[in-house]
Amino acid sequence: MSEHTGNTQPIQPIKEDDTQPLKPVKQSRWRSTLIGVLGFLLLIGLGVFGGYSSGVGARVQAGNAILSQQLSEQYTLAIVDIESGRFEVARQRLEFIISRDPGYAGAQQRLTEVLVMSSIPTPTVAPTLTATPDFSGAENAFLRAQQLIQVQDWPGSITALDTIRKLDPTYKTAQVDSMYYFALRNQGHDLIVNQGNLEGGIYYLTLAERFGPLDNNAAGLREGARAYITGASFWELDWAQAITYFEQVSAGYPSMWDGSMTASQRYSTALASYANELFAKQQYCEAYDLYLAASSIITLDGTSSNNAAQANLACNPPTETAAPVEVVPIITETPTVAAP
Repeated sequence: MSEHTGNTQPIQPIKEDDTQPLKPVKQSRWRSTLIGVLGFLLLIGLGVFGGYSSGVGARVQAGNAILSQQLSEQYTLAIVDIESGRFEVARQRLEFIISRDPGYAGAQQRLTEVLVMSSIPTPTVAPTLTATPDFSGAENAFLRAQQLIQVQDWPGSITALDTIRKLDPTYKTAQVDSMYYFALRNQGHDLIVNQGNLEGGIYYLTLAERFGPLDNNAAGLREGARAYITGASFWELDWAQAITYFEQVSAGYPSMWDGSMTASQRYSTALASYANELFAKQQYCEAYDLYLAASSIITLDGTSSNNAAQANLACNPPTETAAPVEVVPIITETPTVAAP
């Protein structure tokens, strides 16, 4: 009898392959797929981040441009407020500018002037009776405004239009708005071109823009006036900056002035003054170029003329010429032949 009679099932033979470990084929494939997906997501993330950074930079640049325009507008209006005696409003505008840009040219100096002028008590003057316009109604004011516009009395026409709006804000709204634009635009143009009142001209052109977009001539004139004012803020403080601005203004509006000097005169004066500074620093070539540019516009004064001559010699020294060589003619004697 066999000792294993209790096991009625035959014993299966052990295969050699069954003792070998299984190869992790599926696990390797999943790992490769996972790495590929993560790499793809990483590339997408980098692209999104790059686009976001570029968009942020563009928005920052656009914001800086808008801020610069706002500060320029506020500075111009602050100057108008100062001339009109509205020192408190001017102070608020200037403090706003300095809070946004502490180094804004001219703002701190203007603020100091405002603080000094506002501290001076103003004498009370007894009110004087002024004749009030005899407008019986909006229709009469409208006819009066038309007459004043025809004779190019811009301040009077603006006053008449203000009267219309006070009497009846809804009276011929479209026509009154058009007349406002025309009167304000031409008043601003007249102040800049004929009176040299750049700040006032900018103010009226800005008011006109509320009723419609400025034409190219008026818009260019306003930008030229702004550049003139900015250039004047650097006068005698930074000649290089003054040259930059007045070069632009003199190119388009050489006769623009502020009651003292034209843009062309300021440009040439700034050139000569900056050349004198460079000459003192012994930068003769740079100084001579500026003297040459200034002399093409104005006649240089004695100091600048002498400096220009010395700068020219220092920058373009005369070249030494060789002494002429004396040529000694060679004389050849004709041989004499004795007579036979």
